[in-house]
Amino acid sequence: MEALLIDCVHHSLHDFMYRNAIFICERLCAEFPTESNLQLLASCYLRNNQAYSAYHILKGAQMAQSRYLFAISCFRMDFLNEAEAALSPPNEPSAEVPNGAAGHYLLGLIYRYTDRRKSAAHHFKEALSIDPLMWAAYEELCLLGAADEASTVFGEAAARCMQKQYLHHRSASQSLHVSNEDRNFASTRNFLSLEDASPRQLKHVQGNNIRDIPGNYYNNTVLGGPPAQSLTGGSSNLSFYNTPSPMATQFSGVAPPPLCRNIPQNGPNLSTVGADSLPKSTVNSTVQAPRRKVVDEGKLRKISSRLFIDSGTRRSTRLSGDAGPNTNVASTTVAGNGTSNSSKYLGGSKLSSMSLRSMTNRKGQAWANENIDEGVRNETFEDARLSRNATTYGPSPSGDGRSHEQEGATMPGGVIMNSSRIITGIAEILSLLGTLGEGYRLSCMYKCQDALDVYLKLPHKHYNTGWVLSQVGKAYFELVDYLEADRAFSLARRASPYSLEGMDISSTVLYHLKEDMKLSYLAQELISTDRLAPQSWCAMGNCYSLQKDHETALKNFQRAVQLNSRFAYAHTLCGHEYVSLEDFENGIKSYQSALRVDGRHYNAWYGLGMIYLRQEKFEFSEHHFRMAFEINPRSSVIMSYVGTSLHTLKRNEEALMMMEKAIMADKKNPLPMYQKANILVNLESFDEALEVLEELKEYAPRESSVYALMGKIYKRRNMPEKAMLHYGLALDLKPSATDVATIKAAIEKLLVPDELDDSL
Repeated sequence: MEALLIDCVHHSLHDFMYRNAIFICERLCAEFPTESNLQLLASCYLRNNQAYSAYHILKGAQMAQSRYLFAISCFRMDFLNEAEAALSPPNEPSAEVPNGAAGHYLLGLIYRYTDRRKSAAHHFKEALSIDPLMWAAYEELCLLGAADEASTVFGEAAARCMQKQYLHHRSASQSLHVSNEDRNFASTRNFLSLEDASPRQLKHVQGNNIRDIPGNYYNNTVLGGPPAQSLTGGSSNLSFYNTPSPMATQFSGVAPPPLCRNIPQNGPNLSTVGADSLPKSTVNSTVQAPRRKVVDEGKLRKISSRLFIDSGTRRSTRLSGDAGPNTNVASTTVAGNGTSNSSKYLGGSKLSSMSLRSMTNRKGQAWANENIDEGVRNETFEDARLSRNATTYGPSPSGDGRSHEQEGATMPGGVIMNSSRIITGIAEILSLLGTLGEGYRLSCMYKCQDALDVYLKLPHKHYNTGWVLSQVGKAYFELVDYLEADRAFSLARRASPYSLEGMDISSTVLYHLKEDMKLSYLAQELISTDRLAPQSWCAMGNCYSLQKDHETALKNFQRAVQLNSRFAYAHTLCGHEYVSLEDFENGIKSYQSALRVDGRHYNAWYGLGMIYLRQEKFEFSEHHFRMAFEINPRSSVIMSYVGTSLHTLKRNEEALMMMEKAIMADKKNPLPMYQKANILVNLESFDEALEVLEELKEYAPRESSVYALMGKIYKRRNMPEKAMLHYGLALDLKPSATDVATIKAAIEKLLVPDELDDSL
C-alpha cells in the first residue's frame, strides 16, 4: 500500500497535479507516518506555493533533508533566523550543511540578506566546489563583487571534480558486477538509488539482509552531499538535528499537529528500525517525480545474456530512445513557483541543464535531464532505466570483443558513455560556463565594454539566446547607449518571448528614449505574459512615469515590491517616484530598502545622494555619491554628481578634476560639461566657461539650459544684447514651466546693474 501511494504521489507531481498529490500524500502520512513521508508531503506543499504548510509539517524534524526543506519554507516566509538555524545548528558549528551544494547556496542567500557578505561568499564558493555547475552560486558571487575570474572557477579544479563524479561510475559498475543474480539485482537496485525504493520494496528485493548492499553510493558521488543514512547495518550513525521550533515536534512524546494526528505518540525508533519501517533516504524521494515499476526477481532472471547478444547496441539505443520523451520533460522542483525571477532569491540556473542535454552521442543517447531551480537539484529517473541497468550488468557475451569497461561508463541516468567523450563534454561545458561567467563578472564590476567583448566570443547559438542578449542590453544600458540597448533587448524578446529576464531594464531604456508607444506595448505584453512578475509592473510603472502620472506609477512599483520584496530595482523605482512627488522621507526609506536587499545597488546610493543634495545636506550627499562611485567607478553621471557635491562643499579644484574625469569617461554626456561650465562661472572664469558651452552646443544643440547659462554669463560680463539673444534661444527650445519662469525673471533683471542671478 505504501509503495502504491508513494508512486501515485510522484506520478501526480510529475503531471503537475499538486492538489491531488497533496491529498494522496496526506493519506500516505496518515497510514505510514514516517519522516520521509512527511518530507514528501512538505515538498508537495512547497511545489503548490504553500510554504506555511511545509513549515508546520517539518517543525522539529530531524533528518538532513527535512532540515533543508524546512529552511526553504522559512526562507520563503522570510524567517531567515530559523532557516539559518535549520541549516547550521548553533550548537553544532562544525555540522555539515544538509543537501550539499544546494544547502550551501541557500545558506549563502540567508547570509547575504542578513548583510554578512563574507560568510555568504564563503558558502557560495563551497557550493561551487561541490557542484561546479551551480551557476546560481557564481551569479551571487558576481553580485556580491566577490567572484574570482571565471577561468579559475570553471577551470582545472572544476574539471577534476566533475570527472571524479562521473568517471567513478565505471569502477562502481565493475564492483557491482557479481555472479549471483540476487546480488546483481540488489546492486542494480542500489545503483538506481535506494532513495527511490520504499521500505517494502527493499524488503521484497533483499529479504532481511540489507548488509549486502553498498550504502548510499549514488548520494555520495553524484549529489556531493553527506550520506543521508547508513544502510550497512541495523543501526544508523547519522547525527540528527532538530529544526528550531517552539512547538511540539512530530516525533516527540507530545501530540503532533492536526495534519499528522495518527503518528504514534512515541514515534518510530530510527536507530533500530528494520526493513519494514526503514525510512527512505532523503534526497530523491522528495525532490523528484519518477514513476517507478516494481520488478520481481523472476522477471529479472529472464533478462539473459541471449537478450544482450541479440540486441547488442540496438537495445541500449532503443532504451535510450524510450527514455527520451521522459527526459525531455522538465522535472518539477521543490521550490518551483510562479513568481521566480532574475532578482535571485533562490534564483534558478537552467544553464547547466541546457549544457548537459546538449551532450548527446550519435546513437541518440541523451544525458538524464537535470534541472537546478532555487537551490534544489532534481534528477529524473525513467522507467526504462531498471531494464537498461539490468542489461548493462548482465554477463558479457563471449562473442563480443568489447568488455563493459571498454564500451564506456554508466552515467547517473543509466546512459553508457565513453570516458573520453565524458571528459570532452566536461571540458566543453566548463569552457562555455567560463565565457558566460567572465562576461557576467565583468558586467557586475561595470566593466561593460570588456563584458561585451567577452560575450562576442560565444558561439552564435549561445549568443542569440534570451539570457545573453539581455545581458548585452544591460551592458549597453550602463554605457548610456540606449539605442543599442533597446536593439539588444528587442532581439532578446524575439529569441525568448516567454522570458522576463532584463525587461525591467528594457522598460527603463524606453523611458529614457521617450518611446511611449513602445513602452506601453511592452508593459501590456509583459502583464499578459506574467502578471505576477515584478518586471511586468516595473514596466507598467515606467509607462505611467513617462506620462508624468507619478502617483499611478508609484502604485505599480509598489505592486512589484509586494510581489517580490527582494527585487531591489523595484524599491529604487519607488524612491524615484517619491522624489518626483517631493516626498523625500518615503523616498529615503525606499532607497534604504533597496540597499538592504543589495548593498551594491548603486542606483539607490545615487538616489539618496540626490535627495540630500536637494535638501542641501551636502556632506551626506557627497558621501552617498561616493558610495555609488566606488561601486560603479565608470559612470560619467555619478562622477558628475560627485563633482557637483564637491563644488557645494567649496572644494572647487577637486570638483573640476572630477568633472574632467567624467568628460573623459563619456564625451557624449552633456551633464559633466554643463556642470564644469557652472563651476567655472562661479569661479568667474567666464571665458573658459564660454569655451566649454560652445563645445557643449555641438553635443546638445537643443538643450535650453546651455543657452540660459550663456545668457547668464553675458549678463555678468555686461553684454545685455547677447544675454537677451541667448535667453530668447533658450525660451524657443520650450523648456519646462519652472525653467521658463526662471528665464523670464532673468530677462526682467537684465538692465539691473550689479545684479547677480544665481538661480540658473
